Amino acid sequence: MATLSAASEPQLAGFSLSSADKYRGAVVEDLQLQPAFALPLDEPISRAIELAYERDFSQFPVLDHNRKPLGYLDVAALKGKWEAGEANPSDRVSQYMTKFIRSASQPYTIITPSTPLAELEEFLRHNIFALITDQDRKFVLGIVTSQDLENFVSRRGF
Repeated sequence: MATLSAASEPQLAGFSLSSADKYRGAVVEDLQLQPAFALPLDEPISRAIELAYERDFSQFPVLDHNRKPLGYLDVAALKGKWEAGEANPSDRVSQYMTKFIRSASQPYTIITPSTPLAELEEFLRHNIFALITDQDRKFVLGIVTSQDLENFVSRRGF
């Protein structure tokens, strides 16, 4: 049986709330994420792996010399290549990063500290993580994953 919520959105009894109801107006800043840690494109992969284990990160944004995000380093994939002998400690992260696709057909989605969590959830349905930047995309402030959203929901008891 369908009912109407306070937001006038249909709900079926026993089913989950809409994203807007689920997050109760919370924004990215409410996730209280660790500050971003990014790698320069010429960093040796030995240092990248070391930092990943120290910080328990699964991805690192890779930045150019002007701190512009170029792509990301998938730590698990890099570790696999390392263990298989396909990567040398002195290789640069730029050799193993996944480049961000920027084109007219795939516009860049800006995720800022003020982005509603419902919008972030939709973005993460199609992406493994999101870079949190300032509105002008000059600074990478953090990285957020679906796991961060799940942790937020479980902490809040939503």
